[in-house]
Amino acid sequence: MNDFLGSAILFVPPFLLAISAHESAHAYVADRLGDPTAKNLGRITLNPIPHFDLFGFIALFLIHFGWAKPVPVNLANLKNPVKDNLWISLAGPASNFLLAVLSGLIFRTFAPILTESQTGIFFLNMIGFSVTLNIILMVFNLLPLPPLDGFHILEGLVPNEIYLKLQRIRTVGPMLLLGLVFLSSFTGFNIFSIIFTPFIRVLGGFLLGQNAGY
Repeated sequence: MNDFLGSAILFVPPFLLAISAHESAHAYVADRLGDPTAKNLGRITLNPIPHFDLFGFIALFLIHFGWAKPVPVNLANLKNPVKDNLWISLAGPASNFLLAVLSGLIFRTFAPILTESQTGIFFLNMIGFSVTLNIILMVFNLLPLPPLDGFHILEGLVPNEIYLKLQRIRTVGPMLLLGLVFLSSFTGFNIFSIIFTPFIRVLGGFLLGQNAGY
């Protein structure tokens, strides 16, 4: 129980900050491009409460896969719905990248001080985990599968005829994604680990100044 509580305290604050930054970035860019829907719902905030999804949080501990409350976007309010949605979608992963960089800078700046006590080491581990977590969220959300950000980014990059073909997988994409999650959670074949590990080792190692594959 103590191990679980310690892990939860280590994990939950970086997770809540990461999803809040991600969803808030979506809402902010949407508002700047003409759609105030999310802004009017109070979603441009780092306060995790407006972004919190209870089932997504519970699933995080059960199957190691969680989610926040999606930011609503009314495409009718955008001047160029497909292209504007590309930038709105890109804002989420970009926020996780920036948060990973910021966490890395904090880690490397304060590591000499924080390693002098057990409490300091705990907070240093939390900051290091923030780097890893935000890299994972960035890479995961860039996967070109609906309903992930990567799919909407892909929609904005391809010609119109390919865009129309992509719409055929909108309904099956979420089921495929869920299938991959369950495959990774309940079998020995973790497809997401294969995808994430190189980014964690290279980018995470660079940001932390060490091997970040933990």
